[in-house]
Amino acid sequence: MSTEFLSANHAAAVAATLAGRANRRGRGFGGGVYPITPQTECIEYLCGQEFDKGEIVRVESEHSAMGVCIGMSLAGARTFTASSSNGLAYMAENVFAAALYRLPIVMMAVNRTIGPPWNIWVDHGDTLALRDSGWLQFYCENNQEVFDTMLMAWRVAEDRRVLLPVMVCQDAFVLSHTMMQTEVPTLAEVERFLPVLDLPHRLTEAPVTVGGLDFPHETEAHRRQHAAAMTRVPEVWREAQAEFSHLFGRRPADPVECHRTDDAETILVAMATTSSTVRTVVDAARARGQKVGAVRVHRFRPFPEQELRGALAGGRRIGILDRDISLGHGGILWSEVRGTAPPGALVQNYILGLGGGDIRPADIEDILADLVQRREVGEPRIMEVAS
Repeated sequence: MSTEFLSANHAAAVAATLAGRANRRGRGFGGGVYPITPQTECIEYLCGQEFDKGEIVRVESEHSAMGVCIGMSLAGARTFTASSSNGLAYMAENVFAAALYRLPIVMMAVNRTIGPPWNIWVDHGDTLALRDSGWLQFYCENNQEVFDTMLMAWRVAEDRRVLLPVMVCQDAFVLSHTMMQTEVPTLAEVERFLPVLDLPHRLTEAPVTVGGLDFPHETEAHRRQHAAAMTRVPEVWREAQAEFSHLFGRRPADPVECHRTDDAETILVAMATTSSTVRTVVDAARARGQKVGAVRVHRFRPFPEQELRGALAGGRRIGILDRDISLGHGGILWSEVRGTAPPGALVQNYILGLGGGDIRPADIEDILADLVQRREVGEPRIMEVAS
């Protein structure tokens, strides 16, 4: 184990490099890659690495990048790509295909605002638009968590009880281009954590049709199988957490992380880097005697309904913070989390940081002040934050 000073882009690339080399005794490693700000540094690093078996293929578009991943994964290789924003939108057809083929592809998604007008800063709307695609989705808070979640992603995705692709999401520039000390295990340690991939439905010399025509009853059967695999993710994640903790000495994040919620009457819910700022404000409010807590959603798909019900059980006022917007409706996180609030709780949506606007403690303080004085729920509120 070493400690390295890495951006989150490079943390993801280093994790992918180690995971790829760890599969050299299997069918190797590879993927298709295409640059888009702000994930380009990740694939630039990866393209400079050598692998005993397999290769990174530079392609002409994001659609082709996922196409290469699908082909390599069907051949039994451990696979990876990265994308963002409009690149994810262009890739969308093959994003769905990868999940429906039940392929354990891992993708680093750097959350960026979809344009036009063009904007290269953070917004969660790009990946949340793909929430129904059949991929697991994790939203990371810091660079170490990006690295750890990447390794966890392959461990869970490649488990025969799951066999589904995974998005590891990080905030553009807030994480992708900022650096922090990151603990990096050795290749031998990663090999102990990641078994060699043996994809049960990989292509062989025996003739087989992939992606043929399904009749209605066959599609129903496939969707039931896919849904059932999603229900097995929590158990597989817990097992992988335990093994990761044993090998590396730190515990990967739970699907839902609570901060000072035991007696909290007011609870703020957020994802990704916003959660760090929320905790700072919660601690300051506690110092003033307010019973305030924070909840962070790390795993958005499969949706952690039971964990959220437990986390929010004591809340009388719940503020759900979205760095995204479903136009004509409200925040996407709010639209799903509000159903887990206890009966009678006041649940208010706050939308902030769209297009990469800074989310500062003062902005969270404004939200908290609004929430504690509310007597009834209002329309989702789009907050004004400093540019």
